[in-house]
Amino acid sequence: MSALVLAWGLGLAQLMLVAAMALTAWRIARGPRAQDRILGMDALYLNAMLLIVVFGIRTGSPLYFEAALIIGMLGFAATVALAKFLMRGEVIE
Repeated sequence: MSALVLAWGLGLAQLMLVAAMALTAWRIARGPRAQDRILGMDALYLNAMLLIVVFGIRTGSPLYFEAALIIGMLGFAATVALAKFLMRGEVIE
């Protein structure tokens, strides 16, 4: 019984994360300003990371958790670099 509930819950979580990714992709495409697009990119990598974590829980493989950690670190660095570029016009001083 609990395995069935877990399977349904993970499937529902994956569907909701895919829907959130679609909405953030729409925000990236429609964003009137660059700040909106960066916020959309930040939310997109976060949703992708969470989707991989949920998939890792579903399969039981620890490899997916490491991939999610790498995506999180690269996404954070990219967000900081883009925000710095928007504020100062250059990334490396």
